[in-house]
Amino acid sequence: MARAVHFEIHASNPQSLIAFYSALFGWTFNKWEGGDYWMIHTGPDDQPGINGGLLPRRGDLPEAMAALNAFVITVDVDDVDDCVSHAQTAGGSVALPKMAVPGIGWLAYAKDPDGNIFGMMQTDTEAA
Repeated sequence: MARAVHFEIHASNPQSLIAFYSALFGWTFNKWEGGDYWMIHTGPDDQPGINGGLLPRRGDLPEAMAALNAFVITVDVDDVDDCVSHAQTAGGSVALPKMAVPGIGWLAYAKDPDGNIFGMMQTDTEAA
């Protein structure tokens, strides 16, 4: 089976999105010596998850409400309501409000300040 091992975030202003994701999820960013690319460390290596990268966007921003032509990453969070609120305070917006995924948890989608959509999932087997 082919397993996802890395993700990338495209940014019109890399420093702005580094600040956004650092504040929202506590991710750390380290500039790669090979060019305009930042390695993203999302958490302890002994826990499930993947790390990624951030790079300057090449081309135009996607149009608002246009169909996605990309993968969407979903981040495991302790409190989806708190993270949605924090995302808005940090300059993001709600793309799809919190909804129950029965037997799994609570899911919401947000946009970062550059318009990239990402998901946030709070595990709760009682969600309905």
